[in-house]
Amino acid sequence: MLGAPLETYEHIEVSSGDGIALVTMNRPHKRNALSLAHMRELIDAFRRIGADRRMRVAILRGAGPAFCAGHDLTELVGASAHFLREVFDTCTQLMDTIQSIPQPVIAQVHGVATAAGCQLVATCDVAVAGNSARFATPGVNIGLFCSTPMVAVSRVVGRKKAMEMLLTGEPISAQEALVHGLVSRVVPDEELEAETRRLAEKIASASSYVVALGKQAFYRQVEMPQQQAYAYTKEVMTLNSLAHDAQEGMCAFLEKRRPSWKDA
Repeated sequence: MLGAPLETYEHIEVSSGDGIALVTMNRPHKRNALSLAHMRELIDAFRRIGADRRMRVAILRGAGPAFCAGHDLTELVGASAHFLREVFDTCTQLMDTIQSIPQPVIAQVHGVATAAGCQLVATCDVAVAGNSARFATPGVNIGLFCSTPMVAVSRVVGRKKAMEMLLTGEPISAQEALVHGLVSRVVPDEELEAETRRLAEKIASASSYVVALGKQAFYRQVEMPQQQAYAYTKEVMTLNSLAHDAQEGMCAFLEKRRPSWKDA
């Protein structure tokens, strides 16, 4: 069960229970558009989660009718170059934070995830979508190409489909998002919360040390040339094999019993 809020914020709500942190974007009247203050709160929340050894996995979701409709355009109209750089720098910090904390972050996606909202989905380690969810990078249609969302989207979606999304701005369905790698699973809308929770519990049941090691290694190796990636990951596996939880896990498998993790 989820417990009391971890911190009090204006634009988000954060609670936890059973090693799972639940981060809810709470600007439903704005379809959870990412204002500068909203992004700063998300960064703070994820950094706190990352530093809390009790937290084993995090779920990111949106309140109201949408997951996230991208940047808050009311802040961008007429803004100075200095402010705009601050907005996009903060957005980049948010994406980097999600991927750099040791806990896996699961996006629980309903409604629409557009522009920077689509970027959030692409950035999260895993994404579960309701069947009616829609995804788009529509900036080109308002004269503002989705260049920063493109970084995350083009790293999980094939180039041709990513370019089609970026050049047309047309939304794709949850099933299309699944086929092209933007989300990891699609479920009926009414099962979205429960399925995301089941996935979080499955991840939380593993050694948090091993999961954190694996997450870090994944993002480091994925952009490396293959030979360099193997050179790096064989060292990671050597280090991992020496850990208490690896030795315990292998022994438990051979002895046909449940492992007892020490998260070390």
